[in-house]
Amino acid sequence: MTDQALVIGDTGGIGAAIRSELEARGVVVTGLSRSRDGFDICDEDSIAAGLAALSGPFDLVFVASGQLGTPEKTLAQLGAQDMMAQFRVNAMGPALVLKHARRLLPRDQPARFAVLSARVGSIGDNRLGGWYSYRTSKAALNQLIHGASVELARSHPQLVVACLHPGTVDTPFTANFPRDKLAPAEAARRLIDVLGGLSPTQTGGFFDYAGKEIPW
Repeated sequence: MTDQALVIGDTGGIGAAIRSELEARGVVVTGLSRSRDGFDICDEDSIAAGLAALSGPFDLVFVASGQLGTPEKTLAQLGAQDMMAQFRVNAMGPALVLKHARRLLPRDQPARFAVLSARVGSIGDNRLGGWYSYRTSKAALNQLIHGASVELARSHPQLVVACLHPGTVDTPFTANFPRDKLAPAEAARRLIDVLGGLSPTQTGGFFDYAGKEIPW
């Protein structure tokens, strides 16, 4: 599926597993992260400079960054500052990566651009409420990526742009979650398999780690 990949956030729990899985499949992987490279997904100047230093082309760009913050259980816990912080990391950042990564994606051959979304960002699947900032930031991410897929289909007809739900993965991000969790390596394997099975007719979609489409 892929010969050259760029993984944003490749030092995080899922990002590191994505990188390892791709390398195990013989893919040459370039990574950018805040901790190692100073790549700040909340700063467009940092994004632009980091991506401008790369020549590409990459037939896979995978944005594995994300932030949970403190999930609100009630409206009384909702705060503007936390809402904006979640939006910057989870929605604005990946969208700006796509903006500046367009020139690194080939126009005349198959390519993929993937972001980590979350099932809780689905409006149609929301039956529990709560988690206002995180849910809303992921819903915004889904809309941004879906809208971009419509535009990019005109210039990159073989490109698949996808929002992916990895499941609950055993990382520091989910350390306090009581439910069963996937090992990062298993989640990465599933996500790469799902991504590899998508066609350009499915660009702009929202899929879980089993390849099932999630309602918006």
